[in-house]
Amino acid sequence: MNPNRKLLQLNRTMLTKLVVVAVMMFGFGYALVPVYRQICEVLGINVLTQPGEFVAAPVNSQIDKTRTIVVELDGNAQGPWRFRPTQRSIDVHPGELVTVTYEVVNTQGRAVKAQAIPSYAPQVVTPHFKKVECFCFQEQTLQANEARQMPVVFFIDPALPREVKNITLSYTFFEIGGAVQTASAATRTVK
Repeated sequence: MNPNRKLLQLNRTMLTKLVVVAVMMFGFGYALVPVYRQICEVLGINVLTQPGEFVAAPVNSQIDKTRTIVVELDGNAQGPWRFRPTQRSIDVHPGELVTVTYEVVNTQGRAVKAQAIPSYAPQVVTPHFKKVECFCFQEQTLQANEARQMPVVFFIDPALPREVKNITLSYTFFEIGGAVQTASAATRTVK
């Protein structure tokens, strides 16, 4: 066999292998996002909303006045702001519709986009903590030096195990990517 022909055949084989590897890497990268979401959803980590989190306010719910649960409120800021609940704790009866408020202050001289992720402790509480309205359901855009009061309306499912007496509702509020254009900056780019 001619050495040039053999070299050409080896080059074609190598090219074929490289193309197959590149296609497989692209497919893996494309499939990684939905696989990651599924894994996080199954494990209950890094999920913005829990299954069944968007619920309507209870109609004729039975409030269990024989039980009182202390809901402790916590706020963690990961970004250029102050973020905290307006009260540290509240006593709640299962089935009772409750409103609490969190306050955020953008301390920057620029607009920022942010998102809040809730977490619950103990973990067994997660399916029983039903939020009707929450600032965590969508991204928040805070203008320069803006202060905002944001409500959370929730109730605790009366099916919560009786041994649970305390619940911690914690939010981590963090800046998300993407620049926020101010109105004056938008008009400058149009001109």
